[in-house]
Amino acid sequence: MSKIGSLGTVVFVVSPEAIRTFQDFSRSSASRFAKHDIIGQKPKTQWLGPGLDTITFTMWFDARYGLNPRKELDKLSILERGGKAIPLVLGKKGLGTGLWIITGLGQAWTDIDNAGNVIRATVSVSLEEYVK
Repeated sequence: MSKIGSLGTVVFVVSPEAIRTFQDFSRSSASRFAKHDIIGQKPKTQWLGPGLDTITFTMWFDARYGLNPRKELDKLSILERGGKAIPLVLGKKGLGTGLWIITGLGQAWTDIDNAGNVIRATVSVSLEEYVK
């Protein structure tokens, strides 16, 4: 089994038994600035410091590749609804200050069988850096 990384307890893996990975990974960062109004002049800009990074990516789950999509989506929902800051690791290195919160999950159940089982699903994950 090849471990790619993890988001809290969700381990990204690619193996003959299961595929749990991501695509369309995007990270954004921005600095924080304040504008101070000055009468009769343009406002003065002051750098306040770095802002919080955000990350988005998409995961897909397919029963044909060894996973139960519904259970995988439930794991992510539990992490999101718990509001707990969790580590995001890619390779053997954590990203950002070390902790992230899930700010959004967008689920698409693309294939459902005649018994109501989810066969294939995708989820869009949105994260925000968490600083203690």
